[in-house]
Amino acid sequence: MADKLASTPPAVTPPAAVQPAGTPAAASAAPAFKKGALVRVARAAYGNSLEAGASDPEPPAYIFEGPGEILAIKGAHAQLRWRRPVPDVWLRLDQLEAYPAT
Repeated sequence: MADKLASTPPAVTPPAAVQPAGTPAAASAAPAFKKGALVRVARAAYGNSLEAGASDPEPPAYIFEGPGEILAIKGAHAQLRWRRPVPDVWLRLDQLEAYPAT
């Protein structure tokens, strides 16, 4: 019996490049934002996202116009506050772009 256990091949691990289902491929390539940064939502990245599907059919224009301020970052998400009397929101970092300085 000991011979059978010794000849059992080790478990195969998947390559590091394989991502679990539902993980956005662009999350690792998202720009590095810091707390306090001014951002706006990238329309193309937000358009077909899970967050867009769970929200109103027509998103408010102010999220694309900006600026929104990053309050916190946890993992691949950022908490945003807009300069309007609306609730803070959490969005993926890959859906954000830096607000252009004027």
